[in-house]
Amino acid sequence: MNKDFAAILDESIKLELHAADLYFLFHKLFLEDADFWWKLVLEEKGHASLIRSAKETFEPIGKFPHGLVASVLNELIDTNNRLDSLIKKYEETSPSREEAFNIAFEIENSAGELHFQKFMDKKVDSRIDEIFKQLNKDDLDHAKRISSYMASHGLQLRSGKA
Repeated sequence: MNKDFAAILDESIKLELHAADLYFLFHKLFLEDADFWWKLVLEEKGHASLIRSAKETFEPIGKFPHGLVASVLNELIDTNNRLDSLIKKYEETSPSREEAFNIAFEIENSAGELHFQKFMDKKVDSRIDEIFKQLNKDDLDHAKRISSYMASHGLQLRSGKA
């Protein structure tokens, strides 16, 4: 496996796990939204498992669905560093409920998460792509679900970086 692509896969797995960790923190902090956050935690962990499985199973035979992950390592590293900082910050000082949702919306629109969503939305090119889409069929569009949840609960979605 190409060393750069292996690093991209590792950072992609880390991104999904960092998102799960942050959402788990929100799950514990915001009891009124605990079920919503818990579902996202499980889905992000599922995404990490899916990428890890593909890395172990399909990459050695040259069949990894490359559209599943971002192609720019630095963007993934930057997002992971930011998530790590946010987790540490919010363990010390809780964000507001609205800030938590806005951060989650921003994360779901980051390069790594967008690639995953675009892959899931695209037309199937191969049997392997179809398998991955089927394994992930219920975990669709976190950003859309977050913004919809916010709207139905009177939370303001802000534009720009958090």
